[in-house]
Amino acid sequence: MDLVITDYMAISMFVAFIALIFTGYPVAWTLAGLAIVFSAISVVLGAYTDLLDNTFYAIDWGYTSSIVDRNWAVMENWVLVALPMFIFMGLFLDKSGIARELMENFARLLGRIRGGLAVSVAIIGILLAASTGIIGASVVLLTLLGVPVMLSAGYDKSFAVGTVCAVGTLGILIPPSIMLVLMADRLAISVGDLFMGAMIPGLMLGLIYIVFILIWARLRPGAAPSMQNVEPMHLRDVVMVVSAMFPPVLLILAVLGSIFFGIATPTEASGVGALATVLLAAAKRRLTFDVLKEVSIETMKTTGFIFAVVFGATAFSLVFRGLGGDELIAGILHAAPISPNGVVISVLLLTFVLGFFLDWLEITLIILPLVGPAIAGLGIDLVWFAILFAICLQTSFITPPVGPALFYAQGVVPKGITLPDIYRGIVPFVILQLIALVLVFEFPSLALWLPSIAY
Repeated sequence: MDLVITDYMAISMFVAFIALIFTGYPVAWTLAGLAIVFSAISVVLGAYTDLLDNTFYAIDWGYTSSIVDRNWAVMENWVLVALPMFIFMGLFLDKSGIARELMENFARLLGRIRGGLAVSVAIIGILLAASTGIIGASVVLLTLLGVPVMLSAGYDKSFAVGTVCAVGTLGILIPPSIMLVLMADRLAISVGDLFMGAMIPGLMLGLIYIVFILIWARLRPGAAPSMQNVEPMHLRDVVMVVSAMFPPVLLILAVLGSIFFGIATPTEASGVGALATVLLAAAKRRLTFDVLKEVSIETMKTTGFIFAVVFGATAFSLVFRGLGGDELIAGILHAAPISPNGVVISVLLLTFVLGFFLDWLEITLIILPLVGPAIAGLGIDLVWFAILFAICLQTSFITPPVGPALFYAQGVVPKGITLPDIYRGIVPFVILQLIALVLVFEFPSLALWLPSIAY
């Protein structure tokens, strides 16, 4: 495959992005800055086209100015309106006290069995994932609620904190997920289809966690013992657990049920969910002006951060494509002497490795638009590929050195738990995520069955 000057510029642009990530400079400005710099280089080199034997096709400032139109189109995208609404919903649910009630009731119900407290954390994590999709809030909340209780029961500290880190990241896969909304936008596929495609793999991964916890507790009783001095279980305990589960389950049905049954679009359902969380907080007498102000400010900050990266990534992608980077990647993938499934495996392997150094947002906004068209050109179902990509990206939250969930937990864990303890605790859960990835790869119906029967 013969390379021309623009190909070398595209490669240099991507390598520069990877290198600058390690400087700690904000990703949004790094992406936008590289777009400007390489546009300027292209304009300068374009003046010497004749000297370069017409092998260079310049990007002029007129082409680069289309970034404004492209970002305007992003802001007009009705699908992305769901982002701030889901963020607001997740943050408000965090303030409602529902998770705390669930933890107290599940601890009374399951604490008497080995690993029961960790199973309680896993179940609460699944409910939070299907209600919020905010990873930072879920990990911090589960760490504050679950780790002290597990440590007081004699749990191994690495196992306890590894459990909350892994379970807290389920919100990135189980709908309504912010990442799935962005992925659907980048791949130009239905958010509803992607939500339905992720439901079974997400719940399967949560079930894998629970099975592992119970097996590990049997193999190593000292790592996850049962609680001592627990009162015998009464029917009242079961009733209290069911009553505590009712609000989040009702919220899940209101949001996901309205999407799956075609009653509302994901954007409309996000508004329903946001209103429902406010009503839940009001019912629990936690709706105050200070809470509303705090949640609104945090929603604005989080949304601003995401859209800043979206803007930078849009500029980067436009210039990268102008330099022929997308054609270069498509040519490499199509020319590779491997099957279409081999191409998928190669992309997933690259994604897994990048997850050690990059955040899911950068990988989603930069890598996915570049490989998506090539994957579609190979006849691969984009919903299936997107679910595989999402499971692979979930590992980026708990893989050192920059796994965000690890640092969310480190900031609120009890004294005596160090970062190496957290690193040791998440190792088995990374392996479990890779097992789930293999299962979805080998059995595509896990991701495709629900969307195929939904409509």
